[in-house]
Amino acid sequence: MPDVRLVDEQGEQLGVMPTRQALEIADDRGYDLVEVAPAARPPVCRLMDFGKFKYEATRKEREARKARRGRVTNELREVRMKTRIGEHDRLAKTRLAKRLLGQGSKVKVSVMFRGREIEHPELGMVLLKAVADYLVDDAMMEMPPRFESGRMLSMVLAPVFNDPPKPEKTDSDSEESEKILDRA
Repeated sequence: MPDVRLVDEQGEQLGVMPTRQALEIADDRGYDLVEVAPAARPPVCRLMDFGKFKYEATRKEREARKARRGRVTNELREVRMKTRIGEHDRLAKTRLAKRLLGQGSKVKVSVMFRGREIEHPELGMVLLKAVADYLVDDAMMEMPPRFESGRMLSMVLAPVFNDPPKPEKTDSDSEESEKILDRA
């Protein structure tokens, strides 16, 4: 390309010039010559520190990814148990559900019935009730326990976000703060 339109590091146009001259200007100022609009006639090039530009672009992308991850998700996660689960294992699964709820995900708690266990659905109901009772402060039941696909008893819990109550200022508090300010 014989000529390019050159834009300096502050964004001011330096005009149309030969590519060699633009490269010399970039070298004199200690910047890189970066083509930003190759489809334009003549192509537009900018003076910039390309390494710094790439670093800032990846940093912004990483921060955007982190912000996306931190946002509340409407993702449905599942915690499965069997009817003959031990007390400690049930508590571990319940703590897992609590952690998932804390991350903003909905949690589907499922009890699998194997073999003749299906004859006693009340065992699964007792298990789900125990989980729901443990998570009563952290979750609300979005879908009550019901059978799905024959051998699975499931309920869906949604996170409850409790905002801590803000202390209200009383008149005596504001009067005391005014007295303190008057003394200073």
